[in-house]
Amino acid sequence: MPTRFGSVIFDCDSTLSAIEGIEELAHAHREEITRLTEAAMRGEILLEDVYGRRLELVRPTRDQVAALGERYVRTMVTDARETIAALLSEGIEVRVVSGGIRQAVVTLALALGLSERAVAAVDVHFDADGAYAGFDETSPLARAGGKRAVLERWLPELPRPIMLVGDGATDLEARPPADRFVAFAGVVERPIVIEAADDVIRAPSLAPVLVLALGSAPRDPDARAVFDLGRSLMRS
Repeated sequence: MPTRFGSVIFDCDSTLSAIEGIEELAHAHREEITRLTEAAMRGEILLEDVYGRRLELVRPTRDQVAALGERYVRTMVTDARETIAALLSEGIEVRVVSGGIRQAVVTLALALGLSERAVAAVDVHFDADGAYAGFDETSPLARAGGKRAVLERWLPELPRPIMLVGDGATDLEARPPADRFVAFAGVVERPIVIEAADDVIRAPSLAPVLVLALGSAPRDPDARAVFDLGRSLMRS
């Protein structure tokens, strides 16, 4: 009998949204930050070796982070909202785990129908004038293995089995405790991640996640359209 997942955990950048948030903030430092981000996502260097450096180069203000959250919403991946609504209607727990800036990731999560408590990301601090004043250096998500640590912390309240959907090496690190890792390659393909994944979605849509999460036709008739779309994309 096909496996029906109890929880689906999504990455944010290049998974729920088609952008990399830190690169959107980079401006004059975009080339260097893109290089550092790509190296970390391919698993070539440790995340903790680049995380603080990227933020120190960018030094995002409160207003810039708010604008990033709005850009996440404008660039959400095709069918993200519908797929998450269908997962929730099927009684599946949905959360977001990201090495991105928490304030911006929460804006996207709320737009997708999730609560703030369903998000784990890295808080950035600002001074009274809204200027950058550092980040939460104690966050596990600012270092290698952080997503695994977050999922382990969440385990008592996550229905199993657990599916994790993401695009980078930092997502792959969280299997286990995730029972299945789905590489989302609809925005960017990273061969080392794809080769190690249990499943790969190459379509630029998240609808196939519903098919993989349910294993069979949905119980909720309102989820049927997303399920059928996802199944057709997996066949193409």
